[in-house]
Amino acid sequence: MGDLKIGDIQPSPLKYDKVNGKGRSDFSKIVKDAIANVNKLEADANKSITDLLQGKGNISETMIDLQKVDLSMRYLMVIRNKALQAYKEISHMQF
Repeated sequence: MGDLKIGDIQPSPLKYDKVNGKGRSDFSKIVKDAIANVNKLEADANKSITDLLQGKGNISETMIDLQKVDLSMRYLMVIRNKALQAYKEISHMQF
């Protein structure tokens, strides 16, 4: 286990510090980028599975791709649930 190396770690492609001209972050763009990123990861995982079934792929890379999709989807669902929770709280406020 001492020779186990983790390589090719890349930061998330989403940048949360993007600010539009009015000084506010563009939430819809962030969400759209996150969904597009999850879709890309899913397509990559599907291709990896297909390559593995055809004997071209590597089982460890396929499993890593599947875990990336799983974590990304879970993270996206957490964001969705938090946004819905915030919407419900705001809709129950009385002004």
